[in-house]
Amino acid sequence: MTNAVIGTILPIDFDWYSYVILPALIFFARIVDVSIGTIRIIVVSRGNKYLAPILGFFEVLIWILAIGEIMQNLNNWVCYIAYAAGFASGNLIGMMIEEKLAMGTLVIRVITQNNTTDLVNSLYAQGYGVTEIDAKGKFSKVNVIYIILKRKRLQEAQQIIQNSNPTAFYTVEDLRKVQYGVFPINQPKNYKRRILKLKRK
Repeated sequence: MTNAVIGTILPIDFDWYSYVILPALIFFARIVDVSIGTIRIIVVSRGNKYLAPILGFFEVLIWILAIGEIMQNLNNWVCYIAYAAGFASGNLIGMMIEEKLAMGTLVIRVITQNNTTDLVNSLYAQGYGVTEIDAKGKFSKVNVIYIILKRKRLQEAQQIIQNSNPTAFYTVEDLRKVQYGVFPINQPKNYKRRILKLKRK
């Protein structure tokens, strides 16, 4: 009964490899190589000259394997769809992976007319280095604060800004290279204090 139902949907001599397995392999190969390519472009833009060539090698190797199968099956339109779908999905997945890795260094520029004492003290308390500048806006004097930090700490810094100065205007930019400076410690101070308390007990 089952074979009869399948036979009515697909021909008995249906080529599973050409129309299912091969397109699936091309689809996943494209996801992998485009994801690697997306990360490689981001790595290059941030000046990492050692990781970029390694990623480029595997990106091209996988691409050659995928395009080789396409060239051998030019009459198979399913492979074309799998190739294009893999490319689109690879871009999205590559960006998601890069966000999870949180590579690189950022600068946050905060501009506000309000008193910055609470904000600066809150940033200092979490180990951030802060540079303050008195500036002049279109209508009044403003305070400008620069914060250099690792990208993985961005959400934490944004939360501090929003809690201490909700109306502050701020921008976030990528930095290619940073030399010296003060950066947050890898673990929050409160976490270290808890460890010390446990040891004392």
